[in-house]
Amino acid sequence: MKPARAALPVRSGRGVYSTADTSAWQVGEARRGGGEGGHSAMFHDPTVTRVPLSTPGALVGPTSGKLSPSHPKGTAAATAGSVALIDEQLHQELAASGVVEDTLTFAEAHGYAHDDVVGLCKSLASNGFIETEKLERSLVLLTKDGVYAAENGTPEARVFFMVPDGGSIDQDELLAAAGDAGKVGKDKAVQNKWLTVTKGEGKSKLISRATATIDDTVQAQLRAVHATGVAPAESELKELKKRKLLESKQLKSLKVMQGKAFLNWGQKPVADLTHEMIVQKTWKEQIFKPLNLDAAGKAPAGGALHPLLKVRTMFREIFLEMGFEEMETNRYVESSFWNFDALFQPQQHPARDEQDTFFIKKPAATLTVPPDYLQRVKATHENGGSALDEAYNAHSVGWRYEWEEAESRKNLLRTHTTAVSSRTLYALAQAVVAGGTLKPQKYFSIDRVFRNEALDATHLAEFHQVEGFIIGYDLSLGNLMGEIADFYRRLGPEFYNIRFKPTYNPYTEPSMEFHAYHPTLKKWVEVGNSGVFRPEMLRPMGFPENVSVIAWGMSLERPTMIKYGVSNIRDLFGHKIDLNYVRSHPVVRWT
Repeated sequence: MKPARAALPVRSGRGVYSTADTSAWQVGEARRGGGEGGHSAMFHDPTVTRVPLSTPGALVGPTSGKLSPSHPKGTAAATAGSVALIDEQLHQELAASGVVEDTLTFAEAHGYAHDDVVGLCKSLASNGFIETEKLERSLVLLTKDGVYAAENGTPEARVFFMVPDGGSIDQDELLAAAGDAGKVGKDKAVQNKWLTVTKGEGKSKLISRATATIDDTVQAQLRAVHATGVAPAESELKELKKRKLLESKQLKSLKVMQGKAFLNWGQKPVADLTHEMIVQKTWKEQIFKPLNLDAAGKAPAGGALHPLLKVRTMFREIFLEMGFEEMETNRYVESSFWNFDALFQPQQHPARDEQDTFFIKKPAATLTVPPDYLQRVKATHENGGSALDEAYNAHSVGWRYEWEEAESRKNLLRTHTTAVSSRTLYALAQAVVAGGTLKPQKYFSIDRVFRNEALDATHLAEFHQVEGFIIGYDLSLGNLMGEIADFYRRLGPEFYNIRFKPTYNPYTEPSMEFHAYHPTLKKWVEVGNSGVFRPEMLRPMGFPENVSVIAWGMSLERPTMIKYGVSNIRDLFGHKIDLNYVRSHPVVRWT
């Protein structure tokens, strides 16, 4: 047997393999697992020896006799003792030369886990003992299969030597003997014109050598990569990577230099100056941790927008985009006249009872109602206005009751912002009466209203109403439905399917409710009411007969509940709302 050739250390993706001397591995020894397509036993060839580049199980670093991370003292799990050893060794080298060029080389040279070295360096750098510089490089490494091929030859070479010199072997027998490496090796050997395939008896095929000697250039390339660290030509590198014999890896490490506090190595810096240090004058002996002026400070406890305010802003922007003008809504306290009577709502209506309305004790009555308008409203309620003019509201007979002015002057917390609409319409009518020309216009308002209602998951005593109306000539119910549908389409897909339902209002005819589906409650909920204002409301103001007004009152809370997935309105609005919900909830984006 020839003496074993000295094996070069081969670096694989898992570590650096040994240069330890071992006995020659003769072709035909026991089968070994792994390798490209698997490693297998070979037929004996007396002219060829195979020498392993590593002793199985021994991973040794580039410095002879130094333990690698596979050694118990170099395990990845850092212990207090190992960290102390790293700390001491690092300090010694920095004190001697002022720099450690590469933590990876340092770790391999001393048998430390690189992660432990990097972790310690980060801690030392934070205290100012050292300064670090990031290093990153790309290396071409032998894979596990590449290591085996460099030690024992490529699959094609191994299969070649399994074919008898000057003879032939059945293909099936060869592949069975070669194991997993057989097919890859045979195909590559045939491609390299090392082997030939001829027809045997029946369907069998015979494999024979096409040349007496071969040059395993791939094995030579793998050994060269290990020895020099230089990658082969691009085409060859691509082929070797495809065969999973080589791989590229990005290695990250640190360059370590002495820091400003290097002379205080081992002394734990103090983060805070305390009262005791000042009194005892021990602060002179302390090393203080430098201030990190780039660190993010604690966020100030600033205000946060309530979800309803966010949605209210979106509602307002949508109305402005649609050409609406905003009305003034600064009257929470309103008179019964503007809240009910001007809207042609009879004084016996249940909504005007104390069970539904919050009345004001002081001042209990208003003194500012236009007297002429008050008389026209009174006449309209009692007989449709015929007492003033037979042609006035000719098709109405009013509510046929005796209207009381004292009831009309009672102050209350407004139950709807339609009172805002009645004041705005009256102002427009006075301009027409004075000789002006009425132009079609759009108005809206968003503000709070108050009702003496029982509280439940969808009802509050104090809530928001979104009021809107369009004044023009000969407006119809179709115009109203189109305007409402357009508004809700702009809110998003949750409101694409709005349902309209006939209803009754004292001051609109025809009248409609509109509903949207609440996915959390799993039911349709009313989100607004609408209709065409009756002539009995518009004529007393001074509008001519061909002027019509379509109007609606929408909820702000319920669309917000649908958009945010809130099932109980009391979780959204009121004194019991969770402030963390307000601070942390994202802004709703209407699409």
